[in-house]
Amino acid sequence: MREVVGLFGRAGCPWWIAGGHAVELAAGRAWRPHDDIDVLLLRDDQHVVQEVLAGWEWWAADPPGSLRPWRAGEYLRPGVHDVWCRPAPGGSWRIQVMLDEGRDGQWVSRRDDGVRLPVAEIGAVSPDGIPYLRPEVQLYYKAKEPRPKDEQDFDAVLPLLDPGRRAWLADAITRTLGPHPWPGRLR
Repeated sequence: MREVVGLFGRAGCPWWIAGGHAVELAAGRAWRPHDDIDVLLLRDDQHVVQEVLAGWEWWAADPPGSLRPWRAGEYLRPGVHDVWCRPAPGGSWRIQVMLDEGRDGQWVSRRDDGVRLPVAEIGAVSPDGIPYLRPEVQLYYKAKEPRPKDEQDFDAVLPLLDPGRRAWLADAITRTLGPHPWPGRLR
């Protein structure tokens, strides 16, 4: 993770560690292995990826999930939310960059335009200076089709969420996904 922090620390725009690592940073401890490190950027800042990962391979995940090389300078349109990055051809994917929408200082969910927060409120910083996506925002994305590791993340961070964050997450999940088991556990 230190490598990713060093690379994106030069970004000059907001960025956050996302995924399971973000939930673990919020909890202050790790509980499971990870295959890569997820980083969240706002779509308008997407070209930072090509700058901070110069010399790496960048592959865009076109819906419904086919990978293709991301050309230098190409703007990834809404609908393309993931960029897989590796330092060398044929190597392991090391960083998954997720692109989210931002409008007028607001983070806007790519799944539901009505789910929003001020950009300044979607992240936090760990005691050792690592910016990460707040767990309620990460869990909102994990709620769509929760895998066992997502359930594990939910269970681990649930006691850390204050009533306001629990209510926000429950409302966001219900608004976007309808009936779901997590809102009942959040209330």
